Amino acid sequence: MSTDISVVELKKRLDAGETINLIDVREQHEYDEFNLGGALIPLGTLPGKLEDLEDLKNEEVIVHCRSGARSGTAKMFLTQSGFTNVRNLLGGVLDWQAQFGQ
Repeated sequence: MSTDISVVELKKRLDAGETINLIDVREQHEYDEFNLGGALIPLGTLPGKLEDLEDLKNEEVIVHCRSGARSGTAKMFLTQSGFTNVRNLLGGVLDWQAQFGQ
């Protein structure tokens, strides 16, 4: 199982211009308020989006939410669905905002 990722590590990689498969599993209104630029796929809709994500099965995928709980569930679901390198953003958006502001 792949290790999770900290907001500091993610920010470094984003600042370096790395292309990252980032999935935000929060709801639309949360995404509208503040987002890290990832694809919005609310947790409840994730099972129906698996086909769209098929190309990412063997690539690194980073999932995040507000605090890390919903994305932990998403990580478990994706891993059980055959994704080989899913990482959860520890602390989620709350930790990101605490570290770097909005």
